[in-house]
Amino acid sequence: MSRVAVVGAGTMGNGIAHVFAQYGWHTILVDVSRDQLNRAIGTIKDNSERQVKKGALSEDARQDLLDRITIDTSLEAAQGAELIVEAATESPDIKFRIFGNLSRIGGQGTILASNTSSISINDLAKHIDRPENVIGMHFMNPVPVMNLVEVIRGKKTAGWVVDRTVEIAKSLGKHPVIVQDSPGFVSNRVLMPMINEAIYCVQDGVADAEGVDAIMKLGMKHPLGPLALADLIGLDVCLSIMKVLQEGLDKHKYRPAPLLEKMVAEGKMGRKSGQGFYAYRD
Repeated sequence: MSRVAVVGAGTMGNGIAHVFAQYGWHTILVDVSRDQLNRAIGTIKDNSERQVKKGALSEDARQDLLDRITIDTSLEAAQGAELIVEAATESPDIKFRIFGNLSRIGGQGTILASNTSSISINDLAKHIDRPENVIGMHFMNPVPVMNLVEVIRGKKTAGWVVDRTVEIAKSLGKHPVIVQDSPGFVSNRVLMPMINEAIYCVQDGVADAEGVDAIMKLGMKHPLGPLALADLIGLDVCLSIMKVLQEGLDKHKYRPAPLLEKMVAEGKMGRKSGQGFYAYRD
């Protein structure tokens, strides 16, 4: 059985672990917080139960999925994995530190992937003594549902690493698309300015959040309005990505909307905080 280690048990990490375990991988989920790990397992149990109710998964397959997941608070647990997927908080300092530690944990043939949504793969690779093993593997949220995996090739990423990462993504029922390392890659370079502009519309009084989202859903056939999507992603994450785009591409063109900065400063992060452009009780 193939082994994967997922570092970070937040929203993306638990979704990535869920999918790997569902497709037969022995999955080690690592986080410094035992409470976060327990919450992640609870989320995976709930989401897999929904799959059973929808007929997407049998009860036996669900139990097998859960049995394939182990949790640990030590990064040492990742030793022996064919693939390590870092899915920690979207903070350069945290990710750089993790990749520095992965230098001594991963073997010569271990693929070191980051689920980063905006941080440079080339910068991550500078913190490890095998930069040719480093690649971006950007899953979409929610991971068990969304088919796309953005595969980001760094300047030093080996060809066999790209090929194997694409093969792995396909084996998970995903559609991999290879892109080059650039701020925001493709997904967030296109998506985040749209979200930012939607926030400007609310800030400037052009329409309220419900109105902006209704126009994009009904007029552009988006399944979710940009502001509801921002709440789902996390307004703090949206702000972080806009800052990466601003610093890496154009300081004026990608300037975060002041309203976005204000809401994050007030602790209004979206769904995870219970308040964003909408209020959430769950």
